[in-house]
Amino acid sequence: MRGEVLHYDETQGFGFITGADGNRYGFARENLRRETSMAKGALVEFQPGGGKARDVFSIPAQTAAAGAPAAPAPSQPGHAPETPKPQHFGRSAENEPAAATGLWDYFWRGLTENYFNFAGRARRKEYWGYCLFWTIALLVIGGIGVFIDDAMANLDELPVVTVGLCGLFLLATILPWLGLNVRRLHDIGLTGWLVLLVLIPTFGSLIILVFALIPTQARENQWGPVPAGVKTT
Repeated sequence: MRGEVLHYDETQGFGFITGADGNRYGFARENLRRETSMAKGALVEFQPGGGKARDVFSIPAQTAAAGAPAAPAPSQPGHAPETPKPQHFGRSAENEPAAATGLWDYFWRGLTENYFNFAGRARRKEYWGYCLFWTIALLVIGGIGVFIDDAMANLDELPVVTVGLCGLFLLATILPWLGLNVRRLHDIGLTGWLVLLVLIPTFGSLIILVFALIPTQARENQWGPVPAGVKTT
């Protein structure tokens, strides 16, 4: 597959490629076909698999431009032909609109495109935006359940509707919540496996809460680039 280098850290020996299919692939120094510098924006060929790029090698500019339609002849004498524009692949394309960074937008993406996303990074605003609207949604659903149970005279015994609605909501949102915590840990340079600390009664949740308060690493790390909206200066 053909792709474009998003980043390569020669010191730590890892980087990222955006493939022609729009997906991002990580690669390490040992995945390079030959030891060479991979500049940002360089065109490469690679073998994708499991979110990783293997057998990566750079493509000479003239090879990348092969097969492109010939430029039209200049209309005026002495007019130099235009230089072909570099190719861009997938989500690195310049014409792609930037993702919204509002609190509600983070919450909605958490329940849709990031529902089962345990890769990449999540800034503090994304984490707390999700938590805010998740709490509001839980209160609304609980309120609806109480209203229905009251109408059915269930409040004196077991509020079945309230328990059922809240239980379904918790069950439906546990995966995006776990993914969000993993990405938040990645954002501060820690392994996502630390999310298992929540299994420790009381203290585990407090430790995760402290991690959630730590500012974003203002540089690219092994889990991805700095999230959109974070100042790096």
